[in-house]
Amino acid sequence: MKSDRPRQSPPSKVTILDVAKAAGVSKSSVSRFLDERMPKSDSETARRVREIADQLGYVRDVSASSLRRGKTSMIGVIVPRLTDTVMAMLYEELAHAAARAGQFTIVATTEDEPGADREAAEALLRRGVNGLILSTFRDGETLTDDLYGRGVPFVLALRTDGNCRSSVGDDCLGGYLATRHLLDLGHRRIGLIAGPGYASSARGRVKGYYKAMAEAGVEVDQRWVRESTFGIETGFVAARELMALDARPTAIFAVNDNTAIGALSALTQLGLSVPKDVSLVGYNDIPVVSHLPTPLTSVKVPFDQIANAALELLRADTVPAKNRIRIASPTLIPRRSSGPI
Repeated sequence: MKSDRPRQSPPSKVTILDVAKAAGVSKSSVSRFLDERMPKSDSETARRVREIADQLGYVRDVSASSLRRGKTSMIGVIVPRLTDTVMAMLYEELAHAAARAGQFTIVATTEDEPGADREAAEALLRRGVNGLILSTFRDGETLTDDLYGRGVPFVLALRTDGNCRSSVGDDCLGGYLATRHLLDLGHRRIGLIAGPGYASSARGRVKGYYKAMAEAGVEVDQRWVRESTFGIETGFVAARELMALDARPTAIFAVNDNTAIGALSALTQLGLSVPKDVSLVGYNDIPVVSHLPTPLTSVKVPFDQIANAALELLRADTVPAKNRIRIASPTLIPRRSSGPI
């Protein structure tokens, strides 16, 4: 996959011959010492070859080796965690879409920890993947620059840096639809459980919230806005904080379903009825939310479209700048958790 980023050409790719020359051994010896399928040698020569390969930034040409062996190509997928239903749904769609093209996916998780995606990427590359799909991008990270410089094919999914090839949902539109829905029901004090600021997906939904509020002429009290992670527990805490305000919100928009479930638990513990006392809207429309005692209004994300576009971008040799970021439109699914004030 040729790069289409607006920058200088990457440095020449380090080859197995470069490593062999630097280590003073044969090309076949280097190939044997660096092949993850072979038993790992602990000889002094093998250790020296691996150290030199690391120093030179050598990455095994998995595409060529896969073709030579006649094996199905593999795609590495990096997600924060598979216990997060959103990430499990994305991975499932990626796996299905890849299988239809005769490809195989392998997943690595990072617990959404800073820097862990770099370790995951290296582990997947050592295991012979032909490209990477990352749903873990954080603002300020340099992994994408490093992958680009090394000529490793990759695509961002669900999150984007605004520049690299990315397949995402229209998060601003989704946040707008959720907030507009509550405004149309008569709510004006709308709390926001905003998610983590390092994730473009959360920021986009927050932007949509502010856009809808401004359009309705509602000035946002910053006490209504609570940053969180994407987890249930932080949704629980944020909802309790919102309900402790003197003029508490009559509705809450949580930027993902996990935090909305946590908020619903908190509201129930506080003896508040949803939606009679507080309306609630989530995001992603994971399967469980339609089966809750109070089915949750949510914004449905088309994970199948996002997965298909990610794989299309990964396979493409070049992509025009205007098509580098693919955006899929979400849909609001109203249910019983949201009602008129």
